[in-house]
Amino acid sequence: MSRTFLITGASSGFGRAIATAALAAGHRVVGTVRRQEDARAFAALSPERAAAILLDVAEFDRVGRVIADAIEAFGPVDVLVNSAGYGHEGILEESPLDEMRRQLDVNLFGAVAVTQAVLPHMRARRRGHIINITSMAGQLGLPGIAYYTASKYALEGLSEVLAQEVAPLGIKVTALAPGSFRTDWAGRSMIRSPRGIADYDELFEPIRKARQEKSGRQKGDPDRAAKVVLDLAEMTDPPVHLVIGSDALGLVRQSLEARLGDLRRWEAVSRSTDFV
Repeated sequence: MSRTFLITGASSGFGRAIATAALAAGHRVVGTVRRQEDARAFAALSPERAAAILLDVAEFDRVGRVIADAIEAFGPVDVLVNSAGYGHEGILEESPLDEMRRQLDVNLFGAVAVTQAVLPHMRARRRGHIINITSMAGQLGLPGIAYYTASKYALEGLSEVLAQEVAPLGIKVTALAPGSFRTDWAGRSMIRSPRGIADYDELFEPIRKARQEKSGRQKGDPDRAAKVVLDLAEMTDPPVHLVIGSDALGLVRQSLEARLGDLRRWEAVSRSTDFV
């Protein structure tokens, strides 16, 4: 069955991989990009079924109007993929608050703004699927990416709430949490705060060095991730949370087991605060 996908951040990374796979499968794809040259390149993927719209998802005053115009021009959206985003790396104490605001504006508020623009149309049709690209960092804390982690934890939680709100309306929601994939996330798509506090060197410098060296050699294949997204779009009962990548699976499982251990260890304290 042919569907219309709206994919944010479609010029690179997961967005581009998902768009390419959807077009190859015969779907129509509307992709948001931020530069005119990217719009031309995206439309060239399939002149009949690919359309690009210029939009920075953090331009909140434009999102509603641009998405409404796109739906009027290209038809209702069956699958929304919120993929636009970037990574911020930096020790929390060293990272300016303005960098956190920008991180949340793009990764979290941008996804919310686009979702709010699409939901009335999905609600009217009583169908649709919203897929939010989160991260394994949305399910466990990793030193040196506090702002990114905050944005993805929030998107995971928001997705879980939204899934419950819209399920009676025939709309599905999935938070897709990738591990390390061969995208530009750790390369040109990452903003890095300058280092300055020596007390963090021993912890963080090996992490930063390893991340830079690993960039381009990650185990995860974006094309295989894109296939998972297309499979999700076909499911009648998709998961609300899905982790992809063997590294993410191992780390998230380890984190959940540790949290369950803490829950059991401190159960008496948790119960002690009830009225007696």
